[in-house]
Amino acid sequence: MFCGGLLFFINHTNAQREMESLTRGIIAMNQGNGKVFVSWRLFGTDPQNIAFNLYRKSGNKSPVKLNAKPILTSTNYVDSHVDSAVQNIYFVRAVLNGKEESNSTSYILKANTPVQQYLNVSLRTPPGYTPNDISVGDLDGDGQYDLIVHMTGRGRDNSQNGMTDPPIFDAYKLDGTFLWRINLGRNIREGAHYTQFMVYDLDGDGKAEFACKTADGTIDGQGHVIGDSSKHYVDKNGRILHGPEYLTIFNGETGAAMETVPYDPPRGDIGKWGGKGGNGGNDHYGNRANRFLACIAYLDGVHPSLVMCRGYYGRIVLVAWDWRNHQLTKRWVFDTKDGSNAFSGQGNHNLAVADVDGDGKDEIVYGSMCVDDNGKGLYTTGLRHGDAVHLSDLDPSRPGMEVYGIHEIEDKTTGPGVAMYDARTGKILWTSDINKDVGRGMAADIDPRYLGTETWGGSEGLKDVKGNYIGKAPRSDNFGIWWDGDLLRELLDRNRITKWDWKNSREVPLLTAEECLSNNGTKATPGLSADLFGDWREEVIWRTKDNKALHIYTTTIPTNYRFYTLMQNPEYRLSIAWQNVGYNQPPYTDYYLGVGMKQPPKPNIILTPLSIHLKSEN
Repeated sequence: MFCGGLLFFINHTNAQREMESLTRGIIAMNQGNGKVFVSWRLFGTDPQNIAFNLYRKSGNKSPVKLNAKPILTSTNYVDSHVDSAVQNIYFVRAVLNGKEESNSTSYILKANTPVQQYLNVSLRTPPGYTPNDISVGDLDGDGQYDLIVHMTGRGRDNSQNGMTDPPIFDAYKLDGTFLWRINLGRNIREGAHYTQFMVYDLDGDGKAEFACKTADGTIDGQGHVIGDSSKHYVDKNGRILHGPEYLTIFNGETGAAMETVPYDPPRGDIGKWGGKGGNGGNDHYGNRANRFLACIAYLDGVHPSLVMCRGYYGRIVLVAWDWRNHQLTKRWVFDTKDGSNAFSGQGNHNLAVADVDGDGKDEIVYGSMCVDDNGKGLYTTGLRHGDAVHLSDLDPSRPGMEVYGIHEIEDKTTGPGVAMYDARTGKILWTSDINKDVGRGMAADIDPRYLGTETWGGSEGLKDVKGNYIGKAPRSDNFGIWWDGDLLRELLDRNRITKWDWKNSREVPLLTAEECLSNNGTKATPGLSADLFGDWREEVIWRTKDNKALHIYTTTIPTNYRFYTLMQNPEYRLSIAWQNVGYNQPPYTDYYLGVGMKQPPKPNIILTPLSIHLKSEN
């Protein structure tokens, strides 16, 4: 079993990635009966021997150190003697080589804070809209994540006719402070496959940008119109098949449009986005031409690039962009061009990004194919389109990473509905559900008896990472979440978190957010699941039933495992950037995180400086 307080190892042969700086992200949750659960971040750049002292300042009293010895084996603590009738302020000080360093930023637990394990973020939801997918980024450079919320009104699938409401994006700080609103306007159709939005610090200035497809009539966060607001390209069926398309980079702090360019990949001839077999057939109403994906990838190994994508049933185009010195430049274009290309029709409703070949630069796993950092096709498995893809070191007994893919078998096509393949070469390791159309599947370590992740999807039960049947599968095959104190991953579905009882093959409830709802209909996904603050475990964001607020749930279960924040793991951080894309999927690290794991490698990163000088508690 892997233990806390571990040594880290790093490969210095590759250049260091630029990544955002964060505060310690200290959080305190009132548990009642005088108990408060406190946790904070370990950085990926922290030395192995770093320890912490935790302080509490109650009311007007002087701060009191809570721990007798510096805390070395965890980044959480249960404070058991708290007067919750007064305001309590918590902060930590790092201890290195016996010397206490300066204070962290603090967390204020207000007097008489109710017993709960979530933060409440009040929203300005427009009438007729609901808060849907969420992404995060440090918009103002203060080292804390801010929220970007996709507000959705009437939406349509690409296969459906019908009018939609303009997509709206709102930005908030975690305390509920409203920052800006961007309205994409009537010339952008609302739906899960249309607007894919990226939030990331693209130029290394310490502040995240916001990027998405725009059109004539888009209104930025300062009230300025992009293009010609008088234009109306929506046809009688509610579709948008004509008119200019743009890509806009917005200032994350103000919402102001900084640069707008023609959108690439362009629409072109909408009748030439099909392929061969299955769902590859052509159409002339934008079903295939107007399906989009997007991601962030470190294509040079140092700086993040924005990748905007179009198509997956037939023709597939990916275009990589760099935002540097307030200029948007094109890095490369990957284009399958027609249905006869071996890479055509191999896309998913989602994607994943990681350095799968170990050269320090990211590849894009686009379903059943992979695009190399240079924009060339790395491989294609030929397994065609699918609804889910899971990329990580799923099998720690073999070198490199693996991909667990879920595939549609439709319209008289044949092949496996489930496949495990090598992430670097595309070599298929095993398959199941032959000639069955599988819509969902999951990979997570939920059974400690088997090394590696377990997998389930389709009709053949729970399998180990080698493809061997080991028992009944969980009903939940949606998201995973690291929530409790062990190394197994818990299950996240709808508005609840469950634990797989591997001895009795059943799900055990851990948390149900009765006041909240999930998103995206039967997909039942959260607004976001990510390691947003506190220790390495993940938070989950759901909307309240009245759509007036977000509740950010965080665990209050102690753990002695000490890992650096998942958000400074290269693959995991990029997973959060693409989580909102298409059919939302859970994030993963690029190392195996589970029972029997080895020491996790220290990330090869360099942190950009904070843009705001933060005050600490004295």
